[in-house]
Amino acid sequence: MSRQARLARRVTTTKSTSTPGRRQRRSAETRESLFRAALELFSRKGFAETTVEDITEAADVGKGTFFNYFPSKDHILLAFGEMQLSKLESAIEMARASGESMPEFLRTLGVRMTQEPTRNPAIIRALLQAYLSTTPVRAAMMDLQRRVHALHTQMVQLGQERGEIRDDLPAAEIAHVFRQTIFGTLLIWSLYGDATLHSRIETAFNLLWTGLAPRGNAAPPLPAPLFTSGD
Repeated sequence: MSRQARLARRVTTTKSTSTPGRRQRRSAETRESLFRAALELFSRKGFAETTVEDITEAADVGKGTFFNYFPSKDHILLAFGEMQLSKLESAIEMARASGESMPEFLRTLGVRMTQEPTRNPAIIRALLQAYLSTTPVRAAMMDLQRRVHALHTQMVQLGQERGEIRDDLPAAEIAHVFRQTIFGTLLIWSLYGDATLHSRIETAFNLLWTGLAPRGNAAPPLPAPLFTSGD
């Protein structure tokens, strides 16, 4: 093979290996752009009032492009739920690795999980409505919740193993109560839409902890509050 042929082959090989990588990056960027544009519109206009065309215009892509990434507008909410699940997975892994005490971890988990864009009440209302709807994403949403419960159960088991959470009740049962507390707090807050989300979650946890503390001992003192009022 001549030197020129070898060079041509090398260039062709480089192009063939690099092009898929660029396509994948562009595809990921387009999906992220659609996702973020949708969340911004949901928070500003409301979920029901936002159309697919609104989303594609905001993301500056063709309307047909949307359906290459999401089967429907409702699937944006499912992607949002998956994003929150990833946050929870990362937080639990960090707690395992760092040895952070479970009372402190649980107390700050609400803050970690309710950063933007979760702190917008319109998005929370849309997400909660998706669980109650008959849309195609409801089954997937319920599966997502089962995975969240499994992670919360792991979290409680870790606290029980460390002697930081009562062990006279099954970890799965405690995890249900924890999740219900968070969901209930989010629901009530989303109805008001004020700036008290973090303080509401902290108050709920402070009350919940009196029931989570190990039995036979006085409830351990809680860490100093993150928030005293408002947000």
